[in-house]
Amino acid sequence: MSAFAPSDLPEPDWVFGYGSLIWNPGFDYQETVLARVHGYRRSFCIRSNRYRGTPAAPGVVLGLAQGGSCIGMAFRLDPAHRAAAVKSLFDREMPGQLYVPRMVEALPLTGAPPVRALTFVANTTHAAFMLLPDEEVLRRLRHCAGERGPNLEYALRTHESLRAHGVRCTVLERLVRSLSMGEGKTR
Repeated sequence: MSAFAPSDLPEPDWVFGYGSLIWNPGFDYQETVLARVHGYRRSFCIRSNRYRGTPAAPGVVLGLAQGGSCIGMAFRLDPAHRAAAVKSLFDREMPGQLYVPRMVEALPLTGAPPVRALTFVANTTHAAFMLLPDEEVLRRLRHCAGERGPNLEYALRTHESLRAHGVRCTVLERLVRSLSMGEGKTR
């Protein structure tokens, strides 16, 4: 697969975040709105050997996997800082081509008209793409850490940020409930 560059896509006015972008966007924006994207679901489907794990103990981070729908945060970019924001996003999300940048239709939960938003979906052809059973996801969340901290912190911050916006994510709720009940511990 050839490398993607910001110039490969139309210039976005919006960005759709479904994981750490919700609580750590890292770019300038003018407004945010909760939005739903159809055709993709939030999934712990990307092996993390750097940010939330190591090569010896890889963590797992969120990606958008095919199927279902996902509620996340749509960020309207500040036109004066659009190019810098998109470059920052590509620098953050695209090392190693773990994701595929896509323009998607995001439906604001306010009832406002849909917006076209840049998002990053899981690259299903990449070796780091994996669909793991909950027990393995839980094990990695409990025990893995990388340059940006513990894998568990990533999951909990994403869950807490969604809850603070009134969003219930069944995937995160199920995992957080299992973590708090002590399930999924390795023996």
